[in-house]
Amino acid sequence: MYDAIVVGARCAGAATALLLARAGHRVLMLDKSAHGSDVLSTHLVHQPGVAALARWGLLERVRASDCPPLGRTVYEVADIRIEGCARGVEGQRTGFAPRRRVLDPILADAAVEAGVEYRDRCRVTGLLRDGTGRVAGVEGRHGSATFTERAHLVIGADGMRSTVARLAAAPYTVHDPRLTCAYYTYWPDVPADLELYERPAGWVAAVPTNDGTTLVLAYFPQARFEEVRTGARRAYEEQIRTTAPALYERLRGREPAERLHGTGDQQNFFRQATGPGWVLVGDAGHHKDSITARGISDAFQQVESLAAKVTGLLGGDPARLDTALADYARQRDRDLTPGYEATLGVARLDPHEQRLSLLRAVQSDPELTAIYLDMVAGIVSADALYTPRLLALL
Repeated sequence: MYDAIVVGARCAGAATALLLARAGHRVLMLDKSAHGSDVLSTHLVHQPGVAALARWGLLERVRASDCPPLGRTVYEVADIRIEGCARGVEGQRTGFAPRRRVLDPILADAAVEAGVEYRDRCRVTGLLRDGTGRVAGVEGRHGSATFTERAHLVIGADGMRSTVARLAAAPYTVHDPRLTCAYYTYWPDVPADLELYERPAGWVAAVPTNDGTTLVLAYFPQARFEEVRTGARRAYEEQIRTTAPALYERLRGREPAERLHGTGDQQNFFRQATGPGWVLVGDAGHHKDSITARGISDAFQQVESLAAKVTGLLGGDPARLDTALADYARQRDRDLTPGYEATLGVARLDPHEQRLSLLRAVQSDPELTAIYLDMVAGIVSADALYTPRLLALL
């Protein structure tokens, strides 16, 4: 009997298992993928996520992977160029964008070091329930063998298409239409800061990552997905050329290190976070367009909240655990709703004049620039930007 079974061993799942094991709980972690495999991702860990890695003692492992720190941000839209550094949080002023085949194993290996039992290539096929209907474990397949395991809590950290959410019949509480599709690949020896470029119906980002490569992403309106996918490389390069001409010149004559990756399935939702004996964390419970790259940092925030609320309650009174889980659900929605709404605004790919006027004021002032970049990183809300200094410039 485990205190918790975590389904999913990537950013949300491995971090959850790690914190629960360090708190003294017996944890089983399952994942359908192989350890160290890659996955679609923007890779970016904003400063709040970097601060979490530092608290967990894992930031130096990320640094040791030769993942470059992202200290300077450049953002261009219309006639506006904002460049500078965020003020940061807990002394962390830089972001990092490690490959997922680097970051996910760092987290999973740390969980195993803390005492987590980890099985990869395992597929969960069902949830076990007790006589009251409460979830009490999982059943699944590992190769040709079937298995059942019991636990006081089943944690779904298995992504946007979560099996745990489906088996628990977790309903959507918020569900908005898809707004963008995205394609990306990795370019060797292309110098870049964290760079963001926006125009109507276009968004491009450049993000230095491992192996001396720069991840370059191009976003398109969701309505163009069927058109774009039929000639993805051509559309990708044209979007960079028209949205980020200076970046395009740096790429001209080079070849990417990998094939083009892409998706048109950028869902926007909150699911019900918890029920008797189960809870969702990370993309399983809440997903938004990747254009603001908040997913990893927001997952870490959820992980710390969940671990703090359930530690010491696994194996005790189920009613107390359910109360703690309900508190987690309320806090998740309260904390993540502002970023969700802001992300949908960006993902509409329509920089309206009111926002452009604000950005023109921001670019003229280093202090406002730093606050704005804190907002981009999810450190502060948009309200923090409306200082007397800004209001005097508008």
